[in-house]
Amino acid sequence: MDDPYHNNVNQQMTEGGEYTYTQGGGGQDGYPYQTDYPQQDEDAASDATEGADEDDQMYEGEYQGIPHPDEIKEARRAARLEAKRKARLTAQQQQQEEEESLPEQYETIMEDCGHGRFQWTLFFVLGLALMADGVDGFVVGFVLPSAEKDMCISNADKGLLGLLVYVSMMVGALVWGGLCDKMGRRKCLIYVLTIDLVFSFLSCFAQGYGFFLFLRFCSGFGIGGSIPIVYTYFTEFLQMDKRGEHLSWLCMFWMLGGLYASFTAWGIIPHYGWGFAIGTQFQIHSWRLFMFVCLFPALAALIGVVFMPESPRFLLENARHDEAWMILRQVHDTNWKAKGEPERVFTVTNIKTPQTQEDEFIEIQSDTGTAFQRWTVRKMTMLQQVMANVMSLSAPELRLQGLFLVIVWFCMAFSYHGLGVWFPDMIKYMQYEEYESKVKVFHRERVERFHFNFSLVNQVHREGEYIHDKFANIEIKSVKFEDSLFENCYFEDIKSTNTFFENCTIKNTVFYNTDLWQEKFKNCRMENTTFLHPKKGCHLNFLEENDIVIYLVSFLGSLAVLPGNIISALFMDKIGRIRIIGGSMLASSACTFLLLLSFSQGAVICWQCLFYAVSVAAWNGLEVISVELYPSSKRYRTAFGILNGICKFAAIVASFIFAAFVGITKIIPIFLAFAALVCGGLVALRLPETREKILS
Repeated sequence: MDDPYHNNVNQQMTEGGEYTYTQGGGGQDGYPYQTDYPQQDEDAASDATEGADEDDQMYEGEYQGIPHPDEIKEARRAARLEAKRKARLTAQQQQQEEEESLPEQYETIMEDCGHGRFQWTLFFVLGLALMADGVDGFVVGFVLPSAEKDMCISNADKGLLGLLVYVSMMVGALVWGGLCDKMGRRKCLIYVLTIDLVFSFLSCFAQGYGFFLFLRFCSGFGIGGSIPIVYTYFTEFLQMDKRGEHLSWLCMFWMLGGLYASFTAWGIIPHYGWGFAIGTQFQIHSWRLFMFVCLFPALAALIGVVFMPESPRFLLENARHDEAWMILRQVHDTNWKAKGEPERVFTVTNIKTPQTQEDEFIEIQSDTGTAFQRWTVRKMTMLQQVMANVMSLSAPELRLQGLFLVIVWFCMAFSYHGLGVWFPDMIKYMQYEEYESKVKVFHRERVERFHFNFSLVNQVHREGEYIHDKFANIEIKSVKFEDSLFENCYFEDIKSTNTFFENCTIKNTVFYNTDLWQEKFKNCRMENTTFLHPKKGCHLNFLEENDIVIYLVSFLGSLAVLPGNIISALFMDKIGRIRIIGGSMLASSACTFLLLLSFSQGAVICWQCLFYAVSVAAWNGLEVISVELYPSSKRYRTAFGILNGICKFAAIVASFIFAAFVGITKIIPIFLAFAALVCGGLVALRLPETREKILS
């Protein structure tokens, strides 16, 4: 028999006497490393490889198909990564399924808990927080006429106060709207109300304008975050068929805030005798007492929130199952006991929650780093997660509807707050025009040795001569002396408002205990003039700085929204959010044209009330749809905060634009409001309807 080995292998002898073996078939599967390599001694091999890089050497198993050790490590690493990827994908799919099942399960649980005493208690507590936000929106406008005199606020600084308050509320809405997803609804609301209370209380005693401005900014930062938190908090205790109606009822507390602020301002600010002073530097006038009284809604809300539980939906989303179950059981038992059915048992035994990965800062060990380092890592991690929620709003499936909602919010806020500034300013301008039309003009009068013991009001004296005259214990209001001569005159105990001397010559005259000082005299020539015990600084005008009409306008404007609130609450779930928003904004745009017919103060007040009554339904619809629209459980609170920030930004822009045209023309403000409302109303009709959507 032929030996197959000898048939396929040939022996050949080399010159060195060594044998080599070659396999038949071309030698492709042979052992080439054994051929044609003369034997080298050890020293020669060392010399040949001296100085060579090991990585450049050829791996001797390369042609045998034996993998390199580095390739083995790389393959193992790739296998581990692939296994992790598959495990992560499986976990994400499982978590997505669990998250998808949570909304339906939570909706079923809330239906089983019912709607009763617990929700109504929370309704009034959160309503007080919303009322506090409404009060803060009116405080600055009511105290400004008195504060500008009490703290010597110029017109430029007066505008800065209103601007900074809106800016602080905008920042607060953006910050707190995102933080309530990480810290909890209840905790954030406690922080918000506490910040507002502390800084508002301190602002009641601030004597300098700069310090007062800083305190009001901090107060606005706190209360600015209340709206997104309040609506989020209350929504998560409501079942689907109750959301639209009861969120609309909740909006009424903002109206109550306006009524409370208007009524208390009218009842307190004009009563200057209610104030007190400690020395000459620390004075508490009635407008400061009004600010103190305005703290009561926030204080009552804070006390109530302390006794309220955290949102169970928030706890479930953060895998805190046991805490959520206890709160849901509390809601169930409270409602059914109040309805006379204490025997009903909370049957839910297991709630399927997402398997959330613990936050990075939770994994920090107590003995890792210093306390400050751990605190810094926690806060930075929280900030990164909040920003991640903000960036997730630009996802393709949310981008278009989010853009539509931003446009509607901006248009509504621009027109509403713009006209809210324009209405009272227009009334003041009409009052000013009426006052100016009754001015008395005296030309080249000569008064000698006369005792002025009566007030001078709304007069202009040109080129007059006053010789040996006495002005004592009188008020000089809105009086202007132009190119006049005062010689050997005596002024004593004078109170002046909007009174100036321009291009006058004043000789041998004494001013004793008056508030006529340097800024009252413009381009005047003084000769041997004496000022004794002058009342330098700014002083309140106890009678004229607070017109009851302004309080009445705010009171009626707040009261006018009551019918719109009731109608929107009753029909929000019946005709839908989109029709409410679009119809209200388009109807409001029609109401703005009636402002062209406003030629008197009464007409402006009438059209203002009509506009507020019609437009409030759009606000209620926007508040409801902003909670329901976004699908991700950790996005809609952040989105709500951003939308409220946009609302405040629109208010800032509108305040500047609308105020600039007061006294110039009313066509441009009316046209801008009309265009914004029409644009927002038409865009609102493109939003998806959410009245039958489970809160996901």
